[in-house]
Amino acid sequence: MKKLLLVLLVGVVALLSACGQNSNKGSGSGAAPEEKKEITVGFGVGTYEEQFRQSIQPILEKKGYKINIKTFSQNMQVNPAMKEGSIDASIFQSTAYMEAINKEIGADMVGIAYVPGAPQGLYSVKHTTLDDVKDGTTVAVPNDPVNQERALRILEELGWVKIKEGAGVEDFNINSMEPDKYKIDIKILDPAQILVSLEDVDYGVVNGNYIANAGKKITDALKIENTPMQHRIIVSINKKDENTQWAKDLKAAYESPEFEEYIKGIEKYDGFILPEAWKNN
Repeated sequence: MKKLLLVLLVGVVALLSACGQNSNKGSGSGAAPEEKKEITVGFGVGTYEEQFRQSIQPILEKKGYKINIKTFSQNMQVNPAMKEGSIDASIFQSTAYMEAINKEIGADMVGIAYVPGAPQGLYSVKHTTLDDVKDGTTVAVPNDPVNQERALRILEELGWVKIKEGAGVEDFNINSMEPDKYKIDIKILDPAQILVSLEDVDYGVVNGNYIANAGKKITDALKIENTPMQHRIIVSINKKDENTQWAKDLKAAYESPEFEEYIKGIEKYDGFILPEAWKNN
């Protein structure tokens, strides 16, 4: 009998212990999940990784974060890595580009902050003026739809080409334009190759971060775009992480007075488009 009572007592204690543990895991316990303190950030080619390493990373490390950085040789590699979860955030793309990729690969990314970004510009090593344009003038433009649309809008503003009515951004292609004042010979290249290919064409539309990364001045462009909000660079994350503390801290770092002071103190970022949030600093 004593043995039976002992067995029953041990069973009751084990049951109560299990119930207590389950109660602690339940939503009524008030216990918050442990916050993530290690994040991996992805970058394509350009100046955004340098900005992050020199200013944003130290801000986050002071808050106790461990930062891992992944650099991709091609921008098209970044978003698939985000979708599969090998990176937590990326800094390289615009809202329009992100939304196009969301549809293309079935991702669910959102932007949480604007980044100091460089506008596109029309550059040349053969010409010092836009007045040299004529029929047959060669102009290099990016090969991806979003940046190509931006580039051809610059040419449209100059009267060199005309964008067809109803042309979209995500599905933009060379057939979305037609000649205007001139019969321009459009050369389609990878965005990162246009700067080094300027000697082979009359003009080229170059993304400004490549200009800054090469130690050149954005203000040397013969024509600079007035970059619309949908084409400004953002910090992007997966939507499921939007309300995490690390995402809030990442956003705060990009909008901080410390980061503003860093950007404004470096000559290579002259001509960059600055985040509207800095007006509150």
